[in-house]
Amino acid sequence: MATTSMTEPTAPGRSARTALTVRRRAPRQGKSVMLTTLTGLVLIYALLPLAWLLINATKTQQGLFDSFGLAPAEDFALFSNIADTFTYDDGIFTRWLLNTLLYVALGAGGATLLAALAGYGLAKFDFPGKRAVFAVVIGAVAVPGTALAVPTFLMFSKLELTNTPWAIIIPSLVSPFGLYLMWTFATDAVPDEVIESARVDGAGEYRTFFSVSAPLLAPGTVTVLLFNVVATWNNYFLPLIMLKDQNWYPLTIGLDSWNKQAVTAGGEPVFNLVITGSLLTIVPLIAAFLLLQRYWQSGLANGSVKE
Repeated sequence: MATTSMTEPTAPGRSARTALTVRRRAPRQGKSVMLTTLTGLVLIYALLPLAWLLINATKTQQGLFDSFGLAPAEDFALFSNIADTFTYDDGIFTRWLLNTLLYVALGAGGATLLAALAGYGLAKFDFPGKRAVFAVVIGAVAVPGTALAVPTFLMFSKLELTNTPWAIIIPSLVSPFGLYLMWTFATDAVPDEVIESARVDGAGEYRTFFSVSAPLLAPGTVTVLLFNVVATWNNYFLPLIMLKDQNWYPLTIGLDSWNKQAVTAGGEPVFNLVITGSLLTIVPLIAAFLLLQRYWQSGLANGSVKE
């Protein structure tokens, strides 16, 4: 009886605690399932176009019309499509690829360097008119690039720089968002004490930046570089209005010109080459993201430590 009297009062308490635990865990499990489902849908939405592009790049011109878009190719023609892409029209695709690499190297690379220098200077130096500069940068971020395309064309036309590579490279050097991002990143990433120590040791401002501050700014610099690379690589509207000579076309305009051949009188449809060229176009971007992601990871790790 004593044993019974001791165990009977505790059973309802344990049951209540168990029920409370179940009620607390149920909403979390529901949120986890919902989050997983949404993540899966976003993943499918992001990867489905890539899968369609990869599958159809393996098909012949006729195979594109004789099969479902996501169905495997009956005759695997990926390697022949790649060869035809690089040899079609006297190998103009290679010229477009080199043009794009030139625009990215000088335009995106120069924009990243200027954004890092300007952002660092605005974050670590005080000067009259700093607030006005901040307002101008924020305002420039809010202006879409397409709104500036026509004024830029008129200005470059007066300078007789249209239909030249400089018409693409020089506008690409301006990156208000990159400048703002480097400004905010440099404010916390580079301690003032480190800069003062370098100055005490006799280092000049340029040496302090490139030897001391630049390594600390690496995660932000890589982020801005990737943004600029993607923007320059996918740039379409500016080259469309600036360039007439197809020898200076980037990949975006060049592939679009191939695609328009199907609706041009006397033109030759080359949809298989357009799809294969599009697949080849995104390969360098994927490689850049995979090679540079470690800098993002190091930046996140550094940001998680609070002194």
